[in-house]
Amino acid sequence: MRPLTIATWNVNSVRAREARLTAWLRERQPDVVCLQELKCEEATFPWDPIRFAGYEACIAGQKTYNGVAILARAELSLTDVQRGLDDGEPDPHARLIAATVGGVRVVSVYAPNGQSVGSDKWNYKLAWYDRLRGFLETRCRAGEPLALCGDFNVAPEARDVHDPARWEAETLYHPRARQALADVTSWGLTDTFRQHVDDGGFYSWWDYRAGSFHKNMGLRIDHIFATAPLAQRCLAASIDREARKGKDPSDHTPVVASFEYLDA
Repeated sequence: MRPLTIATWNVNSVRAREARLTAWLRERQPDVVCLQELKCEEATFPWDPIRFAGYEACIAGQKTYNGVAILARAELSLTDVQRGLDDGEPDPHARLIAATVGGVRVVSVYAPNGQSVGSDKWNYKLAWYDRLRGFLETRCRAGEPLALCGDFNVAPEARDVHDPARWEAETLYHPRARQALADVTSWGLTDTFRQHVDDGGFYSWWDYRAGSFHKNMGLRIDHIFATAPLAQRCLAASIDREARKGKDPSDHTPVVASFEYLDA
């Protein structure tokens, strides 16, 4: 039985990146893909091209901004779909969707960027992380297979940043942002990439400007975290740097992890 492969990718507009996404799906054929920053509503999501590539989808869309989705190979099923943090807080941002696929609870998230430290958007980011921890505590179980995937807009450690001194005052690597992420993962989550790769210099996001990608001036802010029952079955994890190359790429690239299959 083949492993269950889960990927996460901030596509930075699913319509702008439709051809790249569907080509990547056909080439890599992951079982499950979490997408972020769709920048579209359900009516304009590319349902047919994704079905033609062999996948079904569930989405939480939003016009122009945000938006998350989970794709699964057509022979699998997406069940028990949940959209949003469902904590009673008024929040129009489409930043979370969850579904069960192949015996695994999969959660796709697009965490706030925070814009600038001390701003209203920064405070929203920190509060949103508190709410995400609450979601895990009330809606999920650490003792069951779960993958929390997405663009977290936080690099956890110095080895995840090309220039830690430069970035420490910024929202993607600020100590408070790192602590907010650590508070979430302390619920019972393992960084699957770090299960298999110790070295620094591996990034999932590069600024479009100043040749950042070619100079490898990036940050590792896209992650696949897993609960213990899933993490102990993690066979491999990697960052697909090749998907960042070529014409009109997203500024992010996919992160991929494979697991021993749990549910035939």
